[in-house]
Amino acid sequence: MNPYVLTILLSSLGLGTTLTFASSHWLLAWMGLEINTLAITPLMAQHHHPRAVEATTKYFLTQATAAAMILFASTTNAWMTGEWSINDLSNPLASTMFMTALALKIGLAPMHFWMPEVLQGLDLLTGLILSTWQKLAPFALIIQTAQTIDPLLLTLLGITSTLVGGWGGLNQTQLRKILAYSSIAHMGWMIIVIQYAPQLTLLALGTYIIMTSAAFLTLKTLSTTKINTLATTWSKTPILASTTALVLLSLGGLPPLTGFLPKWLILQELTKQDLPIIATTMALAALISLYFYLRLCYAMTLTISPNTTNSTAPWRTQTTQTSLPLALFTTAALGLLPMTPTIMMLAT
Repeated sequence: MNPYVLTILLSSLGLGTTLTFASSHWLLAWMGLEINTLAITPLMAQHHHPRAVEATTKYFLTQATAAAMILFASTTNAWMTGEWSINDLSNPLASTMFMTALALKIGLAPMHFWMPEVLQGLDLLTGLILSTWQKLAPFALIIQTAQTIDPLLLTLLGITSTLVGGWGGLNQTQLRKILAYSSIAHMGWMIIVIQYAPQLTLLALGTYIIMTSAAFLTLKTLSTTKINTLATTWSKTPILASTTALVLLSLGGLPPLTGFLPKWLILQELTKQDLPIIATTMALAALISLYFYLRLCYAMTLTISPNTTNSTAPWRTQTTQTSLPLALFTTAALGLLPMTPTIMMLAT
């Protein structure tokens, strides 16, 4: 892609998210989301592969539907209350419609069906942008309006997403689809606690972005998108194979890795709110997700590559990308748990 065009598209991505962050008026927030969608669409279709074009079309239709619902909800709210301010979402019909639209935007279950299919059609770097940066603007709106949304709806979205994210990833062989289901499960953890402690939602979003970035950059370095090609990594880059296994366990939420931090604090908050059944359900749903992360770790570090693999398996990874972002994200994904007391002090 032409570097000037790429610069304009990435700048527009940043502009759209910043506009939504800074807006207090519904139309401005909607405009920011639309700029975001229109900026990432050419990035998704840049390889002109039929799968990429199909994924781009699915993504565009989904996001356009969600944007239309947001516009309809905000118009309904303005019609009923006479207010266009984001903080005055007092009409229950408008708030429910608005939350449903944002759930469709970020891929919360049961509005998640587009997410694995779209991510599977993209290259890894565009998939990384879709899984991380594209979640920021909708989450800014959800956090601002969380107190006006029906608590039962938020709880149902959270539990369903965590269960579907765990269950859907069990039988997958494509790494991008596994990361898509991982994303759905993590979104569920963020939504379940948003009505009680929005700062924990931000913490979970931050750690999710760090861990997902480390996972995507690793797969990009290894040039792998399937489980069976993971088995060849130990012979090419043994150190990267071991750190990748740890990053996957961090995504699963095992101590003493970074991924344990948000899950621990969210379960603690749910218990404080006298919701032991929801906390237990979330913890058990996390175990389902942990199974497929362990499966990836097993394929990567404990098996020898089968002779029947269809993809080329070079002995040395040829890569032109800089390894600094990978090193930084991997370090952060593995070692932030000791920062817990500081984070808890800042969060309360």
